[in-house]
Formats: sequence, structure tokens, C-alpha cells
Amino acid sequence: MFFAVPQLSEDIAVQMIEAIGCQYIHTSMSRRGINPLEDLRLISRYQRVVQTVSPDLILTYTIKPNVYGNYVGNRLGVPVITNVTGIGSSLSSGKLKHLVKRMYKYACNKASIVFFQNQGNLDFFIENSMVSLDKVRLIPGSGVNLDKFTPMKKTNKDDGITRFLYIGRIMKDKGIEEYLDAANRITEQYPNTEFQILGSYEEEQYRELIENNPRVKYLGRSNDVREQIREVDCIVHPSYHEGMSNVLLEGAAMGKPLLASNIPGCKEIVDNGSNGYLFESKSVDSMIEKIRLFLALNDEQRMEMGLASRRKVEKEFDRNLVVEAYLQAISEIIERK
Repeated sequence: MFFAVPQLSEDIAVQMIEAIGCQYIHTSMSRRGINPLEDLRLISRYQRVVQTVSPDLILTYTIKPNVYGNYVGNRLGVPVITNVTGIGSSLSSGKLKHLVKRMYKYACNKASIVFFQNQGNLDFFIENSMVSLDKVRLIPGSGVNLDKFTPMKKTNKDDGITRFLYIGRIMKDKGIEEYLDAANRITEQYPNTEFQILGSYEEEQYRELIENNPRVKYLGRSNDVREQIREVDCIVHPSYHEGMSNVLLEGAAMGKPLLASNIPGCKEIVDNGSNGYLFESKSVDSMIEKIRLFLALNDEQRMEMGLASRRKVEKEFDRNLVVEAYLQAISEIIERK
């Protein structure tokens, strides 16, 4: 098995995949920009990879690999399973959304099977005539490893501080601006609260706003987010777009209450009032309202929310469900060949 990704060989995730016997191929890529020359070079890289490896099947994830991987696979006669990991701003509201829709329609037309991680994304593609129903499969995101992500007892002292944690790339579309505004307003009214941020800077303009802000605590990056999740009381995920939020799945698996945007990819994981609260996307006031609801809960109520999170992912989001869906799809395609 081979995997071609833009991450460098020093990346811990790359090393983990290599450790289980897969062969790494570096394919540099600008994830967000649309530069025709650079994208043509990416297509050429993918074509060289496929010609060198001669795979029986290609698995693609995220928009550029999905589109260009299907182009190369179709050109070289290799079937492709595509995974739509979410609908970003480029597809839903960006200046190039009509172009992106056409590109994705082409990709889905050429793919053998198209996985969607939530019903909202699937409906969007169907409503816009971008994929045929006979190709689609719905899976619970990437699922979560229930053996790795388990409830863990805090190691920090019971100091009376309620800690909230944002995990993700630091960028506008992940809701970092709303999170910072909420942190500023809540900590002014509730001194015994702490708002933490864990993740890399996707957009550099937020670095100074975060690292010079005494009302938030920047934790940097982590190779094992369990260490940071275990020490907090609640996960906050104010994203604008998601496929299925791994942040929420991992937090829920570790028995944490969840506060999240009421959007596809989050609302499937958060049962409002049971294992957390949903707030209106892009609304600081709505987020603050739900943070205040959480702060009003007693210890027993917070614990029950966390237990409800764990029960939900055990029932609906076990990673084995995703693995089985992929194995079935692969078997079907190999049998057709």
C-alpha cells in the first residue's frame, strides 16, 4: 500500500502510517490556493505516482485530490473511491463556487464510489446535480478509535477553574474569531474560566491576537491531543463547515461535554441539551449563551453530559463502522474488475 500526501516525512502522522507498513510518497500541494500552473503540476505529480505504483485502486480525500485524483485515475484506467470530507467556503459561498461545483461534478461522475461524511453534504451534492444516487455512501465521518480515546482522569488540581478547549487549525472558517470574542467577554464576567487554543496557524494574522491576549492560553501543537483534552471541562468547536468533526468525536469519546456550531458535521455528534449544546454558527452571542448554560451546570450535570458523549460515539461513531464500509466498497470494485 502507498500513500501520497503533502506532509513532510518528519510529520508524526506520516511516520505512524509508515510504521504499519505503508510506503510514503511526498506530493507537495497548495491546499487552499487555486493557481492553474501549480494545479497542473499537481496533476502531473499524481500521474507519475499512479504510473509508477500501478495501483488496483485509488482512494482520495479532500477537494484537490478528489478532483485531480479522479482525472488521473480515469485517464489511466484505475478506479477511484472518493471521500467528500466537507463543504468549505470555496464550494458553498466563495467567488469560484460555480467552478468548484463543476470540478466536483466531474470528479463524482468519474469516481466508482463517493463517500459522504454527513447527510447535509450528501444532500447538497444531490440537490446541485453533482453526484448520482447510485454512487453515494454515507459514513459517520472518519469514526473514532474508541480504544485510544477513552475517558481519563484529570491530573491538574481541582482549582475551581472551568476550562474550555478549541482544537483545530487557526483560521477564520474554523470560528477562531468568534471563540476569541467569546473568551474575552466570558472571562471578564466569569474570572474562574480559562479558554485554551490548540493547533497550528493556518492564517498568520491571528498569531498576535492570540499570543498577546491574556484572556486565552495558547498551547501550541500536539502529537497526542488526549493530553490536552483530559485536562479540560468542555470542548468548543465553532467551525463554519465540517465533514464530520474529528475534534468533537475525540472529545466525546473521552467523555467531555461539547459546545459546537449547529451545522452538518457537528449537529450529528451533539444532542442539544444531552451531551452538550449547539449554537448558531458565526454568532458570538449564541456561543456565549451556551457557554453560560454550561457554566450554570453543577458537577454532577457536567459528568452526565460527558457520559452521554461517550455513549453516543460508542453507538454511532465507532471507527470500525468506517473501516467495514471501505472494505466492502473495495471488495465490490475489485470484483467488478
